[in-house]
Amino acid sequence: MEKAASEQVMFVELLEQAEKLSSSKTRDKIVEALYRNSRGCIEAGVEYSKTKHDERTERLDSVLTSPVWGFPIMLLMLGAVFYLTIAGANIPSSMLADFFGWLEGHITVLFKLVKAPDWLYGVLVLGFYRGTSWVISVMLPPMAIFFPTFALLENYGYLPRVAFNMDRLFKTVGAHGKQSLTMAMGFGCNAAAMMSTRIIESPRERMLAILTNNFVPCNGRWGTLILLASLFMAAGFTGGIKSFITTAVIVGIVLFGIIITFSVSWILSKTVLSGVPTHYTLELPPYRKPKIFDTVIRSSLNNSLAVLKRAVKVAAPAGVMTWILANIHVNGTSILLHIVQFLDPLGQMLGLDGYILMAFIIGLPANEIVLPVLLMGYLSTGELVDAGGIEDIKQIFINHNWTWLTALNMMLFSLLHYPCGTTLINIYKETKSKKWTFMAFIIPTAIALCVTFLIAQTVRYFGWI
Repeated sequence: MEKAASEQVMFVELLEQAEKLSSSKTRDKIVEALYRNSRGCIEAGVEYSKTKHDERTERLDSVLTSPVWGFPIMLLMLGAVFYLTIAGANIPSSMLADFFGWLEGHITVLFKLVKAPDWLYGVLVLGFYRGTSWVISVMLPPMAIFFPTFALLENYGYLPRVAFNMDRLFKTVGAHGKQSLTMAMGFGCNAAAMMSTRIIESPRERMLAILTNNFVPCNGRWGTLILLASLFMAAGFTGGIKSFITTAVIVGIVLFGIIITFSVSWILSKTVLSGVPTHYTLELPPYRKPKIFDTVIRSSLNNSLAVLKRAVKVAAPAGVMTWILANIHVNGTSILLHIVQFLDPLGQMLGLDGYILMAFIIGLPANEIVLPVLLMGYLSTGELVDAGGIEDIKQIFINHNWTWLTALNMMLFSLLHYPCGTTLINIYKETKSKKWTFMAFIIPTAIALCVTFLIAQTVRYFGWI
């Protein structure tokens, strides 16, 4: 036993020396060899017994963290969450839209009874009310499904396994394995993910996580991505097949964002943020049966309503501003149209148009309002929707010369473009640096412009539209 103890001390000393090596590849090889060669002495000095729960955990981990099966299972889990979100949100979204439409009819009657002026009706109903109701009907159902489902996976103990699987990939690009946890937080809200980067101890690796988290689509972008994928990429299909194709497109968009995350992390780690990835030990918690009712209620109330409250705060004034810009004319043309005409040449080069770029600019405070602002801009009166349903909204897009390329590039621009205003504020609070806040703005913006430009020019060159 004394010999085993002395060998354990020697093992610890060698391990500490290996951790100090500058080369991560050499260090990892030495650490692996130490663990392998010292296994016997460690086992000799430690006595332990396994419970049935431990054995079940090891069997599950052998599959969920397997180099062969770990990543396919991650993709299946991701696809399942998105499928449940997409398929489950359609009916409640339609019900909410119908309810708000019914309520608007009664509000309109009330305005006529009190003989309110047209401008007041336009600002309060066509701008404020319609902008707010659209955000609620589009955002609330997906959030009410996505957040609880994600929380159940976290409570079960699966998300730490995701971090374990992703650790080697992040080390390869010079980042930290814990960044996968901040990315998971980004699926709900990039602004919250900025604060979650505090779990990364290394300042260099934390900065990598901050600069690349925006490439994970937040909840404010789900409505745009899901709607456009459903209308254009899954056109001609119905029922479960339509939901499946829409899910496949969304998963593809998310994977593209992850590839961009790794690429940008690798470039930054070789240039302005060069350094050796730090080594860390992740303790995997035991699997546990989640408290389904408590988790669903807490996630729905805390996360969904908190994000929705922020979106409504931004959507209401944005709706009013968009209506005003669309209804104040200078030299016979609305201010909104002047802005659109200025942006249109750049928009056409990107496979988009001036209205889309205008919507993204006005939507800087929150991604949730981009689509409502776009629809308000397309309609000549500045109203949000004259449409009675999804197909009517698609017709509005088609009337403005949309094709599958327009939809694809808007989805990609939504995925890649600059962070929302709230996220930028949080980045500045976390970094205390105008330089890095500007970098967090300009890097994704440049990538969004380049990617959409290359795709648009390639498609047009080969005549695919």
